[in-house]
Amino acid sequence: MKRTLGTCYYPEHWPEEMWEADAARMAGLGLTWVRIGEFAWSVIEPAPGDLRFDWLDRAIEILGHHGLKVVLGTPTATPPRWMLDRYPDMVAVDAEGRARGFGSRRHYCFSHNGYFEESKRITRLLAERYGRNPHVAAWQTDNEYGCHDTTLSYSDAARRAFQDWCAQRYQSTDALNRAWGNVFWSMIYDDFDQIGLPNLTVTEPNPAHVMAFRRFSSDQVVRFNRAQVDIIRAHSDAPIAHNYMGRVTEFDHYKVGADLDIASWDSYPLGFLEDRVGRPVAEQRDYARQGDPDFQAFHHDLYRAVGRNGRWWVMEQQPGPVNWAPYNPSPFPGMVRLWTWEAFAHGAEAVCYFRWRQAPMAQEQMHAGLLRPDSVEAPACDEVRQVAVEITDAPEVSPAQASVGLVFDYEAEWMWAIQPHAKGASYFSLVFDTYRALRRAGLDVDILPPQAKSLAGYKLLLAPGLMHLPEALQTALLASNAQVVLGPRTAARDVDFRIPLPLPPAVPGLPVTVTRVESLRPDMPVPLRGGGAVQTYLEELETTAEPLLETETGTPVAAGVDTMIYLGGWLDDAGLDRLTRALCARAGLETVDLPEGVRTRTTTMERFWFNHSLQDRQVAGITLAPAGVLRVPLA
Repeated sequence: MKRTLGTCYYPEHWPEEMWEADAARMAGLGLTWVRIGEFAWSVIEPAPGDLRFDWLDRAIEILGHHGLKVVLGTPTATPPRWMLDRYPDMVAVDAEGRARGFGSRRHYCFSHNGYFEESKRITRLLAERYGRNPHVAAWQTDNEYGCHDTTLSYSDAARRAFQDWCAQRYQSTDALNRAWGNVFWSMIYDDFDQIGLPNLTVTEPNPAHVMAFRRFSSDQVVRFNRAQVDIIRAHSDAPIAHNYMGRVTEFDHYKVGADLDIASWDSYPLGFLEDRVGRPVAEQRDYARQGDPDFQAFHHDLYRAVGRNGRWWVMEQQPGPVNWAPYNPSPFPGMVRLWTWEAFAHGAEAVCYFRWRQAPMAQEQMHAGLLRPDSVEAPACDEVRQVAVEITDAPEVSPAQASVGLVFDYEAEWMWAIQPHAKGASYFSLVFDTYRALRRAGLDVDILPPQAKSLAGYKLLLAPGLMHLPEALQTALLASNAQVVLGPRTAARDVDFRIPLPLPPAVPGLPVTVTRVESLRPDMPVPLRGGGAVQTYLEELETTAEPLLETETGTPVAAGVDTMIYLGGWLDDAGLDRLTRALCARAGLETVDLPEGVRTRTTTMERFWFNHSLQDRQVAGITLAPAGVLRVPLA
């Protein structure tokens, strides 16, 4: 499949006499895709039943006339004001019991049945009208599920739906009480109608209760999305996508993705740097105009795993300053091109830039586009034009299976969030730290779902932090021929958040038992013998195996036998680098000492080097300038 480019466009924001010129300029720039419609409900239906598709018909026809392919979004992320008059209780409620108000977006609760039916209705109307339109070549459901903390709702609708979910899952209150351990603190229920939501409790709620609510909330997103997908599929053969966000983990993206054809995500390297990446201030300053060298790549690899048969896009790519981060610098010249090629190197079929023209009104006035508000080209346009020329003779999308697999599990993220045991400790950060170390060693990485049943072809498999280890995944890991690394906190809880017996990790053939755990102050790391340190989290290991890593006092931190290693601590970067190279030596993998800020990626056809730093770097025998991209065809 050829690599393609696109943009996000809002014809309803601009006078109709501009549409033709806009479409011509898009095509002239080398774009293929144009996403429209995802926020247009109040223009499509300004009053209940008053349907006005004529403007959308003309916009699609104009775009298609210029050879552009339309991605049509369902507009359910922005219900119109009259919808709240019809359903005043449709809004989500936060953990403090406050209703989310109108005047922005994503102002709905996934559990509200009235809004659920309205969402199906508008989706059906769009699918019936445009399902066979030759210019509508793809669909997008809603927009950025979970963004702005909108997955978890504590509304009455959510409470009733959660009670029903619990009844379906546990079948009896006796079974639920046993599973949750409700004998503790006299929390026993006699009827499912007694079960509330785990907020506004005097002190922390039962972690099993919270975990059940997190699973339920994720299932509500899956249900909402599936309803739209089923309707669209009945009327259209075009592929269906959803645009996920960076480090939004409140619902299971794998389960949503199972119903879709394409996973896409919205990539904002500079916007994410300070509020989502979680790196030290000095690093944020060093990469303020380039973005973290690994955060975008991690999500590229994640959404390749979420997408059916590995199909994925970037639906929104940052082209200039955004409006919503703590600080919003301009990208360093060349970085828009680098971000685009980095996505292609990780297997993206399309990269679409947000947005075509900067809006002169409302919340996103300060969010740059490919054009300024006066329609003059913004700086990113030249870089997009350059990429459009470069991809004309580039090989097709051709990702190769990596030699390294890294498991990422949304349920583990919820478990760590419920019981972090240390301030600021998160599963995402643990996995991301591991990913960064692998990338620093020049390795390609596949992100793997916990549902993976076959792990053939990998030489190194890592599954850090899986507090609940599914039996099927354990079997697949044991059956693989790879070097396997588990921990910390692997199998520390069963599916209902109970400490299992025998004590974890209880993996057959692995002579390691975790007998005690502690969390560490940020100013109290535990040094490792030979360099590096344990930070945040440390487990006391009882083992007969030879330690691979140990503290300066001789306490084992990583130990195992043959191809199975257990890591009982959260390592700092130096410790992770040591461990990575030791594991690669055991697995027969070659590592590379990459210059600071340089990353590499190999496909079946090419090898790439990307310079995220602001200094010249020497790679592959040449000097790679700041924001430089080197593509070398493979023989």
